[in-house]
Amino acid sequence: MQRDRSGCPRTTADIGRSRGPRRLALWRHRPDPAPVPAPTIDAHVHFWRIARYDSSWMKGAFAPLKRDVFPEQLAPQLRAAGIERAVYVQAQHDTADNDWVLALTEAHPWIAGVVAWVDLTAIDVEQRVLALKRHTRFCGVRHITHDEPDDDWILRDDVARGLRVLERHGVPFDLLFFVRHLHHAATIAHRFPALTLVLDHLAKPRIKAHGIDDWLPAFRAAAQCPNVVCKLSGMVTEADWRSWTSDELRVYVDHALDAFGPRRLMYGSDWPVCELAADYARVASTTRELIARLSPAERESILGGTAKRCYRLAD
Repeated sequence: MQRDRSGCPRTTADIGRSRGPRRLALWRHRPDPAPVPAPTIDAHVHFWRIARYDSSWMKGAFAPLKRDVFPEQLAPQLRAAGIERAVYVQAQHDTADNDWVLALTEAHPWIAGVVAWVDLTAIDVEQRVLALKRHTRFCGVRHITHDEPDDDWILRDDVARGLRVLERHGVPFDLLFFVRHLHHAATIAHRFPALTLVLDHLAKPRIKAHGIDDWLPAFRAAAQCPNVVCKLSGMVTEADWRSWTSDELRVYVDHALDAFGPRRLMYGSDWPVCELAADYARVASTTRELIARLSPAERESILGGTAKRCYRLAD
């Protein structure tokens, strides 16, 4: 099998090739179709109990997040936005949160999946993963990688052992990176070619500073790996919270479409963190606006199909 310079297998299936400004222009200027349908799956939301949550980072501008965040608060906002289901993503390294949210899914069936936390370096990591797999709503694992003191944490041998367990059992892994970590995405994708990797928040490009050059090469390299998908999420909080516009975000969405293609992109609100910069309704409507010129099938992929397929969500 031929491999590209990043070491990832070359394939034509679902891979958006980087074709420069000409292809980006196609995304921007395709004639408007019928009105885009409402999203069906939000692939990135959080819940937390503030009394049992490490809120040490919720200071200053982040202080509004220092409160209980429960499904009951999100449900009416989902309904108002026409979104049927959501995927919970872990927000701290605490297995008690796994149990809590998995229990919540019984009372809130619209929580379609739970991306939990597992200590990938634990000796019994396989037993922990198998225990989670007994829950029908368990759909993936995430580690808050970008907060690790070691920028190369994801490359460690003890972490690799845990990633190998996820690969063996078909459990997707969410990559939470800053731009400085992004070059690791292609490396990990090559080492674990059967492991689905979900790149959260486009790896947090510096949208407020209009940062492209430090982000785009590694972003494209990740996209060349067929086992990597990406969430259109977290953009509003990487932009200027008070003055961001959809046109600022469009640049990054167009690059994501060009690199990954719609079948490897999924919508995520990053609620409630998004509320620092926009309410839920605006995040959802902006997403609709930014993908409005895609075909119905392409929009359906981003607004639910990719998440359903990659996280193997039940109907």
